[in-house]
Amino acid sequence: MSGETSTVSHLFDVMTTDQGDMTDTTGENGVTSSSSHGGGASYFEYFVVIIGVKGTAANDLVLYAMVASKQHKKHELIFNQNANDLYSCLFLVITYGLKLFEIHLSGSLGYWLCMFLFSEGLLSCGLFASYINLMFISIERYLKVVHSKWSKKKLRKWMTYAAIACAWISGFIAEIPVAFQTSVVMDGICFGYVVYKSDEARVGLGIYYFLFTYFLVLLVFIFCYVKILMVIRHQARVMEGHNPGESRIGRPQ
Repeated sequence: MSGETSTVSHLFDVMTTDQGDMTDTTGENGVTSSSSHGGGASYFEYFVVIIGVKGTAANDLVLYAMVASKQHKKHELIFNQNANDLYSCLFLVITYGLKLFEIHLSGSLGYWLCMFLFSEGLLSCGLFASYINLMFISIERYLKVVHSKWSKKKLRKWMTYAAIACAWISGFIAEIPVAFQTSVVMDGICFGYVVYKSDEARVGLGIYYFLFTYFLVLLVFIFCYVKILMVIRHQARVMEGHNPGESRIGRPQ
């Protein structure tokens, strides 16, 4: 606790919060809202809410189209990717929409709102799950194209559903504990992912996120789709060799 206290005090030495002359209207369950916004919310927050609303509507439309055409039964991972994006866009709107009101957090309700929403903990869960699901999509495409015979014999629906569950569960396991350990409510303001026991923990967590949400995803993506491209080109050359007459049609003599 001494480490957290020193970190928080250092945070407030670096960050100055202008709380000026504000009149608070006290609400229930320990949540108060400010009647004076001191300049109002930033344009960035409005912009994020607008992007989130558009993303929510677009993903709703895609999911509806897939269900209506029954494609969700054929492309489960693609359907789950859109579900992940819908979840992320929805919590993007909720999280930044609440931030627009500059709610003063206190009590147990304020604590839980900070841990799950204002710290962007639930939003981060969807983003992390989306990264994992993208890897599973790449691997599935790789197996069906590069190892088509094996995939037809071995790949089963339960494996796909297990991958979907793994993507969602990994998102919550990876993000929620970190949000609780590194977020804090101070003077009614939520500071998410800023309180660390040491600088080493901060650096280690940053390396972990870089490796698992960027480097590993990109590595799997490049490997799978380069292999797929190589197989497609090989198949094209084989087909051209079997039909030499057709390949020369339209070529100048």
